[in-house]
Amino acid sequence: MAASTTVAPTTTPPQGPSSRPRRRGWAFHAVMVPFTLLWIAPMAFVLTIAFRSFDDIARRGLGALPTSFSLDGFTTALQDGAIGRALANSALVTLVGVVVTLFLASLAAFALSRYRIPFRRTILLGMLAGNLLPPQILLIPVAKITESLGIYDSLFALIVVQVGFGLGFYTFVLYGFMRGIPNEVLEAARVDGAGPTRIYARIIMPLCRPALAALAALATTWIFNDLIWAVTVLRTEDKFPITAALLNLQGGFVSNWNVVASGAVLAALPTAIVFFAFQKHFVSGLLVGANK
Repeated sequence: MAASTTVAPTTTPPQGPSSRPRRRGWAFHAVMVPFTLLWIAPMAFVLTIAFRSFDDIARRGLGALPTSFSLDGFTTALQDGAIGRALANSALVTLVGVVVTLFLASLAAFALSRYRIPFRRTILLGMLAGNLLPPQILLIPVAKITESLGIYDSLFALIVVQVGFGLGFYTFVLYGFMRGIPNEVLEAARVDGAGPTRIYARIIMPLCRPALAALAALATTWIFNDLIWAVTVLRTEDKFPITAALLNLQGGFVSNWNVVASGAVLAALPTAIVFFAFQKHFVSGLLVGANK
């Protein structure tokens, strides 16, 4: 009596599709690594010069490898170059400007997205269209307006300008985000007796935290790095923000490259910290607002 044996069929897993993502990943890195190095090279060059001594740079040149480590450039930039005072001015203008702009933009977006205001789309497009104008054609009018109001050459004037020119864009972004909030949430709050102020403070603002965090990081970068409005409405050097102070630093220490590089590093450090702290919200918040 012969025994019958059955052999189970063997299957081989496909190899093509699983290897394709790896090949694409290697190709992506092979292309992006040179661009990354090209992007990082200027920052590494400035950092190297900032931590070199003046004698080392004068003796061996800017392109030579560093043979010294010194903080004299930072000390000179903070004390003699008035970079410390300029950083304080920029921090004040940026903090007040970001808070006031986002607060006013959230109020405007809440009203335009949740109430039937006549010509609300026209109002929104008009606010956004103001940002499409080149700032160069508005320099003289803005300077004349601040002079006529008696606020020229003051940090208050710079804050007002920053708030005015950023309000339209931030309102537009928050409007798109608030339009995506379900009406059922607001209707339930109204049934519970919540008024417009409570709905805005307890429901709308907490739901808009991702968009607000993204806009806060973006506004911080724009206001802190702004130069054109600073030199337009300010004249006294003691009131200059960091960007205008860097121009004076370059003129006063034209041959001290370590001092100029140290000032540039100090100017870039605050916005870099803010961006890395809010980088997740910076991307996700804007994308969610756009999709909604």
